[in-house]
Amino acid sequence: MAIVRTLPSADGDRRRLALDSPVDRRSIGELEVDRSDEVNAAVARARAAQPAWAARSIGERADILRSAVGVIVRRRAEIAATVREETGKPEAEALGVEVVPACDFLNYWSGRARKDLRAHAQKLHGYLRPFKKLFIQYQPLGVVGVITPWNAPFVLSLNPVVQALLAGNTVVFKPSEVTPRGGEWVARVLHEAGVPEDVVQVLRGDGETGAALVASEIDKVCFTGSVATGRKIAAACAERLLPCTLELGGKDAMIVCDDADLERAAAGAVYLSMFNTGQVCMSVERIYVVDSVADEFIRLVTQKAGEITYGPGDTDMGPLFWDRQMDIVTRHIEDAKEKGAQIVVGGAPGDGDGLYFQPTLVVGAHHDMQLMTEETFGPIAAVMRVRDEDEAIRLANECKYGLSGSVFTKDAAKARRIAAQLTTGSVVHNDAAVIYGVPEAPFGGRKDSGLGHVNGTDALRSFTHAQPVLIDRWQPKRESIWYPYSEKTIQSLDGLIRYGFGNRLLRRLLS
Repeated sequence: MAIVRTLPSADGDRRRLALDSPVDRRSIGELEVDRSDEVNAAVARARAAQPAWAARSIGERADILRSAVGVIVRRRAEIAATVREETGKPEAEALGVEVVPACDFLNYWSGRARKDLRAHAQKLHGYLRPFKKLFIQYQPLGVVGVITPWNAPFVLSLNPVVQALLAGNTVVFKPSEVTPRGGEWVARVLHEAGVPEDVVQVLRGDGETGAALVASEIDKVCFTGSVATGRKIAAACAERLLPCTLELGGKDAMIVCDDADLERAAAGAVYLSMFNTGQVCMSVERIYVVDSVADEFIRLVTQKAGEITYGPGDTDMGPLFWDRQMDIVTRHIEDAKEKGAQIVVGGAPGDGDGLYFQPTLVVGAHHDMQLMTEETFGPIAAVMRVRDEDEAIRLANECKYGLSGSVFTKDAAKARRIAAQLTTGSVVHNDAAVIYGVPEAPFGGRKDSGLGHVNGTDALRSFTHAQPVLIDRWQPKRESIWYPYSEKTIQSLDGLIRYGFGNRLLRRLLS
């Protein structure tokens, strides 16, 4: 459903969108856009349902969410078919990019919930330890609004929705109007698993619907999408002091060191820049290769890029998912050619009516080109020679984006040293993009690539308010510092300073 056209309204009230296939532009349905009053009604239902959902034990919520894995396993062919109809993805990517990580996320988060969300005692340090006990308990925020993109409509909707639900919130989420039915599968799967209807609800619509959700009476926004829309959401949330998580665009750099396994690096450069037709926020969009190995690296990449099959049917690569991307990818290639780049493989739209673009290798890229500075989101491997690893690090950081990056070297210690110098949210050694599928790893961008984290050990808690409760151990009539002040008060405080902080041994005991 990558080509979206506005249709005339039948009743003069509700907007409708026509949805056409990116494979051959045939009509594959219509989408009725939810109005702002319907958004507000959904949020109100979620608000009413939230206390009962939060009252269930963490274990009960976790058991329900874990059972959704079985639903996905049973319905995997239907989910993959819907995603393929919307996007044209090869079956391997519908299963590998969407279904496999969705099952893994459900297993992982439902397994973590009891440990991460239960109230617990927190050891105190210092002079208060003999008198007070600290407990931390995690309160759900309430209603969470989730807005998700079109490049991985099932898994990128499921992951934040599941985290929010496990934390005791209710969720109202809006998938992209480009791929609405892939996102709708998340609600269908969770309802079938036993999540009540009003606890997770899906909205249908475009940017206006998303704006209405952000403006509604919700308690947190989770957004994955463009930088431009993310800025608008951040501004709207700031007005209301509403917490938000923004996972935005990327222009991820791949550094190929002089000691890299060039066969692996070349295979990685091709796959990691072109899988999902290059429409992955963590896909490799810039490749910096040390000059001493550049010739052999380019030879291998040329060979591997030329072997990719694309087009309808049983091929390696499907179409672009959205017609707007065709204009961006074409413009970036034309700009690179005008500024001296060499198009070694591909470089043009495919034949026929579908949104196909040839797998493309560009050599001689540099930072005066849009291809190296703006997010392309297409099947392009853009290669730039560099003098050494220091120059590669400098150029990788010379970018307004900072989502992820990768370092190809046989030396793991070197990979970590280089990673420490990269201003980016995450770094992967001898691979890329897979980092989002590692739930233990906090995932978030720097600079224009976003705000906050999804995943990581604190992910579930990010959907709660961590409430500290300080308990009085002995319950005396009054505290020594309370009114009225006296000479004894001054002596007690002076003694605390002299002996509690001035005595090295006592200081260690109280730390």
